[in-house]
Amino acid sequence: MNILFVGDVFGSAGRHIVREHLPHVLETNAVDLLVINGENAAGGFGITPSIAEELFDLGAHVITTGNHIWDKREIFEYMTVPADSHARGRRVLRPANYAVGTPGFGVYQGELPTGQPYAVMNLQCRVFMSSCDDPFRKADELLSKITAKVILLDLHGEATSEKVALGWYLDGRITALLGTHTHIPTADERVLPNGTAYQTDVGMSGPYDSVIGVEKELVLARFLTGMPGKFEPAKGNPKMCAALINCDGATGRAHHIQRIMLGE
Repeated sequence: MNILFVGDVFGSAGRHIVREHLPHVLETNAVDLLVINGENAAGGFGITPSIAEELFDLGAHVITTGNHIWDKREIFEYMTVPADSHARGRRVLRPANYAVGTPGFGVYQGELPTGQPYAVMNLQCRVFMSSCDDPFRKADELLSKITAKVILLDLHGEATSEKVALGWYLDGRITALLGTHTHIPTADERVLPNGTAYQTDVGMSGPYDSVIGVEKELVLARFLTGMPGKFEPAKGNPKMCAALINCDGATGRAHHIQRIMLGE
């Protein structure tokens, strides 16, 4: 079984580069399951229902997010669906360790047309991030209720150490742990000893002539003067960053993980 995970889609440049490359990557690699992180897809901050629909139309089975999920208010209602639904709004996830009563869900269990069950989890780290519940204990709680063997976790976090620690904690219990949020791809992809594919950060799908997606000059002015200013998404040098995982559908154990970075 082949799984493709596309890193944080950032703004219109990110959406453009994903539209350009995704079809041939899916076909060339015979991808069975496609998961896309879309939390920055709307102008670099948040996601809207129409953009979620666009990503689903490209073939996404599940869309994961992170700390910018609530930046566009119109997504609230889109994600307010019954827990047992398989509608598109149910398949947009927010971190599962957010407060009880938050709209949406942090895990989705589905089945591919082949009959292959799968699950996708979304968690947010705590170090250098806004307050949320313990991702370690929340992962335990989610896994106790998941019946699928193929399980992918999008871990949205800042600190490398926290992501690495969760990788070791979950090794052998999930198929893949893929980090998001920092927008910089890391070169540490590997399959851990008990069969969990791991990468600290997949990187963003967006403009790399930027400061993590934002126009360079605006960020430099903030650093140099300390004065506030509105950040605008950059557009230069867009690249699609993704991770391709091959796993055993019967056991959920990963065999191989490959970094992907494609540009114009």
